[in-house]
Amino acid sequence: MNGNEKTELLLNKLKEDSGEYKKLETTGYSLTEKKDTIRSLMNIRMPRELSDELLALQDDYLQDELNAKGIVTLSDIPTIKEHKVSLWQGDITRLKVGAIVNAANSRMLGCFVPCHRCIDNAIHSAAGMQLRAECHHIMNHRRIQYGKAYEEPTGTATLTKGYNLPCDYVIHTVGPICYDGLNDTLCQDLRNCYESVLKCCVENNIKSVAFCCISTGEFHFPNDKAAEIAWETVRDFLEAHEDSMERIIFNVFKDSDRIIYEKILGQN
Repeated sequence: MNGNEKTELLLNKLKEDSGEYKKLETTGYSLTEKKDTIRSLMNIRMPRELSDELLALQDDYLQDELNAKGIVTLSDIPTIKEHKVSLWQGDITRLKVGAIVNAANSRMLGCFVPCHRCIDNAIHSAAGMQLRAECHHIMNHRRIQYGKAYEEPTGTATLTKGYNLPCDYVIHTVGPICYDGLNDTLCQDLRNCYESVLKCCVENNIKSVAFCCISTGEFHFPNDKAAEIAWETVRDFLEAHEDSMERIIFNVFKDSDRIIYEKILGQN
């Protein structure tokens, strides 16, 4: 079965699975439009039972998508700062590392906006629908413990599998929302995110982790201050736990963030 046939088969299966969009007319869609529709149907799908057939089709499709993008290993990424720290610009879902960090929201179920450009959407879309299912299971368990209104607090770290991602794990953290100006509490909340992720790595024997730019997108934390907090927290951690990690990667997507990190890390 070629790529076009796999795309068509998964699209039709997702339409059937959705119920609401079962009769969505996609005849005449370009390949790009079909792929966008697949991602959209995955994005809006509420967590519920996944059939073996749907999962098999999805996994085959996502592995083809990953191979087309190309997997990036640690050996592909140069190190700086005593060979423990790296700066890498690109799609975090390509990284074959111990864990990548997802900037989650307090519901912890991923982004439901079709094809949204946030990292939460990108990670869930590339990992597959199993990731939302696991997050749903975790949150249900926490609601039993803490009450039906429970939402994930800012600054914690939650570990899940990576599924169709090349990384072993995803570590989800809810960053601070910075709509009304920066203050000391928000800065400490962001430090807590980085500290919690690093502690999670140590507790689970994860030796390499790639951080996204937590809170700087939809949550509006100033990029330069966020990068400063990220580096200071990582630096202090490595000074206290030198042997705990083999590599810590600052992953950036935008040129503006790369320039900020290059300056902080002394590359310019």
